[in-house]
Amino acid sequence: MTIVTVFRSRLRDGVGPEYEPLAEEMSRLASSMEGFIDQKFYEAPDGERVTVVRFADEASHRTWAQHPEHRAAQRRGRDEFYSWYDISVGDETHSRTFAYE
Repeated sequence: MTIVTVFRSRLRDGVGPEYEPLAEEMSRLASSMEGFIDQKFYEAPDGERVTVVRFADEASHRTWAQHPEHRAAQRRGRDEFYSWYDISVGDETHSRTFAYE
């Protein structure tokens, strides 16, 4: 069953230049992991950032969540970058795709 993580956050003022390289590296790392399906990034006009990441199963999601580089980035996020964040992880119980071509 697909595992979906929704990561909502706000950066501290003036953080962008230091944050972006780390965020790009974490995105690259996640996408290289076995079981990775996809990820999308959004930013609302009020500054809230949202990342949606999907993995094929709980085991591959757990491997990503516990990856040493990811854990180090999480610590830096709390210590240096985020003023607030919220993480939700759940099972995707239904999915439907439509593509007009």
